Amino acid sequence: MRQIRLLGLAFLRLFAIALALIAGLGAFVLFLQFGDADGLDALDVIRALLILISTLWLAWGAVQALIGLTSRPRAPRYDPLKPIAGRTVILMPVYNEDPLATFSRLAAMDASLKATHDPATVHFAILSDTRNETVARRELTMFRHLVLDCDGLGRFFYRRRENNTGKKAGNIEDFFKRSGAAYDYAVILDADSLMEGQTILALIRRMEAKPRMGLIQTLPKVIRARSRFGRAMQFSASFFSPVFARGLAMMQGKTGPFWGHNAIVRVRAFASSCGLPPLRGNPPFGGHVMSHDYVEAAMLAKHNWMVRLDDDLEGSFEEGPENLVDHAKRDRRWCQGNLQHSRIIGAPGLKAWSRFVFAQGIMAYISPLFWLGFILASIAAPLLAPPTNYFPEPNWPFPYFPPSEASKAIGLFIGIFVLLLLPKILIAAQAGLNGRAKGFGGAGMGFVSTLSELVLSSITAPIFLMYATRSVMQVLMGRDGGWPTNNRGDGTLGWGESLSASWWIVAIGVVGLAATWAFAPGLMLWLLPVGVPMVVAPAILRWTSLPSRGRIMGVPTEYAPAAVMQLHDAILERWTVELEAARDPSEAA
Repeated sequence: MRQIRLLGLAFLRLFAIALALIAGLGAFVLFLQFGDADGLDALDVIRALLILISTLWLAWGAVQALIGLTSRPRAPRYDPLKPIAGRTVILMPVYNEDPLATFSRLAAMDASLKATHDPATVHFAILSDTRNETVARRELTMFRHLVLDCDGLGRFFYRRRENNTGKKAGNIEDFFKRSGAAYDYAVILDADSLMEGQTILALIRRMEAKPRMGLIQTLPKVIRARSRFGRAMQFSASFFSPVFARGLAMMQGKTGPFWGHNAIVRVRAFASSCGLPPLRGNPPFGGHVMSHDYVEAAMLAKHNWMVRLDDDLEGSFEEGPENLVDHAKRDRRWCQGNLQHSRIIGAPGLKAWSRFVFAQGIMAYISPLFWLGFILASIAAPLLAPPTNYFPEPNWPFPYFPPSEASKAIGLFIGIFVLLLLPKILIAAQAGLNGRAKGFGGAGMGFVSTLSELVLSSITAPIFLMYATRSVMQVLMGRDGGWPTNNRGDGTLGWGESLSASWWIVAIGVVGLAATWAFAPGLMLWLLPVGVPMVVAPAILRWTSLPSRGRIMGVPTEYAPAAVMQLHDAILERWTVELEAARDPSEAA
């Protein structure tokens, strides 16, 4: 039976890779035929290769959605009523975060666990890497309040490291070295994570049901978004991501992903397999491993521990950035971490699929360079192309006009848009047919929200392209982006902030459109969807950061907040009042 499952997984992976290759090669051949209309040259071949690589990446995402659409999540077999034998700790690493917001989330999760009346032993540990002394003092105050409010003496723990070596990975490693032996399992969170008590217990029972299970990753849903950009991300995470995650889970099998939070690990497996020494050399390619989560998943798989994405689990939440600039700052760190994996992909003993996952992560960040290269090569093509000879035959009085291959160019353009748009359209159609769209306002509203998200993502895509390109170039030039603090709360951008963050994008857009008009006017219409958003980037940044309301791109947690969200809201409101009442008047002055 196990051999049959392995053969099925291998076939699915080969099938997915083959479909992506067919799409990429089809685009490659179409472009060569288009270029051959006036004679192939070296630039045509280069552009065809760039289209091949770019289309392969788009097709891979579409294939993942196709697999997700044609399969259903199934809960693994385990006894949901069996008493839990092991001890669990919930870890929340914090770094210069607002203690009121983060600690109240732990209180909500504790209340949610108490509501289940399950006698399982679950402790909480706050692992502070905070460098700001004012924030650190507030952490101590809030921790005392947390323990008293939750009757948490002996269940809640707080420690602050003297130095934050290794960032989040080093923080968790330090805890495992000092206290890991006291626990069997650890649920790892981010500072903005929130999980239902029943979800936490389900994770623990699933770990206990499989002695070789090393890690189970949940699919977090984005919540509490307020801006247009944030709500689009929230809608995408709730409406589209479950289908893409289902496809990912099917292909990953027992060599699944780890996204660094909202997951449970077996402490013994993690501690014995996932020690990550610094890479030789200086950042950005040397030093501590930044995107440590993917590497930790690969190390667990290397030591034959199961790593699984359980996409059937609900009740796992996180918050996201409220504007495009904050998203780009976070993405800069992920870019450096993923490109750093080029130093790790060849490490001995890794599973083949783990290496493939590293390659995917690297490709996710360098793919914008191929699209940008294709655009630049297309603008330069008319300058470098030899003049067309309309009289190739000597003494022949009539000119020869090469046959038009515009239909192939249009077909290629349509094919690329199909890869971009069709998966989401199919997800909306399926959600309407199977009833999932009811939680999003109904089938009609789900379709309208899908179209709205597609329009918004199309408008912001050129800006994402430029930020991603800059991130890659900075890493390649040896610039270390560090580990900046995430911005929480209100993300509204002023006009000055928007212009400061995007003036260079405006300049590149203006120069690009001017160059297209001067050297390749035939491409002007095709490049306007890329160039115009770049020119008006400050307006897009500001507009998408403004608060948004209404049913369009609404998600189930807006219509009916999850129980743990309601607990958190109530605790946060009560704590805010209590702390304000207890505040020293002299401090307020």
